Formats: sequence, structure tokens, C-alpha cells
Amino acid sequence: MKNKILKQYVIDAFTDKVFGGNPAAVCILDQWLPDELMMSITKENNLSETAFALKEGKAYSLRWFTPGGEIDLCGHATLACAFVLFNYYGENSGRIIFRTVSGELTVMKDGDLYEMDFPAYDLKPVRITEKMAEAIGAVPAEAYIGRDLLCVFENEQIIRDLNPDLEKLRELDGLLLHITAEGTVTDCVSRSFAPKLNVAEDPVCGSGHCHIVPYWSDKLQKDHIAACQASDRGGTLYCKMQGDRVTLAGKAVLYSKADVFLRH
Repeated sequence: MKNKILKQYVIDAFTDKVFGGNPAAVCILDQWLPDELMMSITKENNLSETAFALKEGKAYSLRWFTPGGEIDLCGHATLACAFVLFNYYGENSGRIIFRTVSGELTVMKDGDLYEMDFPAYDLKPVRITEKMAEAIGAVPAEAYIGRDLLCVFENEQIIRDLNPDLEKLRELDGLLLHITAEGTVTDCVSRSFAPKLNVAEDPVCGSGHCHIVPYWSDKLQKDHIAACQASDRGGTLYCKMQGDRVTLAGKAVLYSKADVFLRH
């Protein structure tokens, strides 16, 4: 049996300090691994996302895996992957293009900020149900569906205090649940839950803000949105609406480098 050594980085995204933001594992490949192996690595890491990227031409193909399976869009792991490529793989043009199942995603480096160009989800209002209120633990003022369920509440403290029933959340529509309210310091405050992906609370959810930012941009009638994710780890996103696209910007820091030994 021989060992193939795979370099892996863990990056804390949407933060400027270790143990903040949302951690993602990043593996830069020289060829694609079997899907089952990438899934096994993801489960072993037991983080909300592990990103795998492979350079193909001048761009990188990028895939994201959660402990519950592959996902179609992930903001913090994209930021983490760009951080690794800019800082450890010699990418110095200031711009990286990722090819993904959600189309081409561009990340620009501007000082210590990483600016990501993402698609905005189209939000459709939905009826607030008793089942929804029981699962979340409070009755939202408004609810919308995109890929995920977005529930809006009347004040920031409700967001910080809520403790949803994760098993009941599995029964609601949408892949994830995002709860949000207008903020006192930032434009909005939010939290994200993903029990369907075997992630209880996602500390800082980039793709969630592809729901949250369009809502608050329209509600507050402003293009630039400063967003706080009020999880225990916490995180800050600097966002901008541009038509049907959202720019998500944040900082990132290295937590660890490791060698993953793949026996074959």
C-alpha cells in the first residue's frame, strides 16, 4: 500500500481572526479524486464545507462538499479557496475565475478583502405556517423561498436568542433556513441553519447572503449592505447588489496546514 499525500488548508473565512468566521477545508488537486473519496475527506474533516479545486486552463474548477453531500453554491469555502490560491499557489493577478455548477464565479483581491461575484437568488413570498413557527421557535413577520427559506423578524435580539428545533427544520421547505432582522450596528443581522446537510448552524453563510442581501437591498433601498452573521463565531460581510448579482466581500485567515494521507 502506498500513500498519496494531499495538502489541505483550513481557513477561517469572513473574519480577521482565528476562531472567528466560518472554517472551510481547501484541497488544491492535480487531478480529480473519486466523488466517494472527496465525500469521505469531507466527513472526516466534519466542517460545514470542504472545497476541492483543480486548475483547468486559466481558471479553476471548484466543487463544494458538506457532510451531507455536495452543494451547488458556497460562499465561505470559495473565499477560503481564493485565499489559499492567492497566498500559497502563486496566483498574483488579483483575480481568480472559478468554474462551478452555479456558473463562473470571480474573486478579486483588494488588500485584505476578497470580493466574490455571486448570483442572487430570486425570492418568492410564502405563507407563514404554524409548522414554520414551531420549528423556528418564533413567528416571523415575513417568509420567502429561493434555494433556501428566508424568514424575517422584527428585531435583532430575536435573531440572537432563537434556538430552532433542528429536527423540525428538516421538514420545512428550502435547503437551508436563514433568519434575519435589521441590525443596530450593521444593516442586517442573520443566522443560518442547515440540518438537511448535517450542519446544525452554519457560522457564516455566503450563499445565504445571496438571499439575505437582495431582501435588505430592496427593503432599505440601498445597494451597499453591511451584514453581520450572529453565530457564536460571528462574521462580517460587505455586500453590494448589482442587478441580479451580489458582491460578497470579506477577510480570511489561515488556521492550519495539513498532509492528508490517501492509501491506495
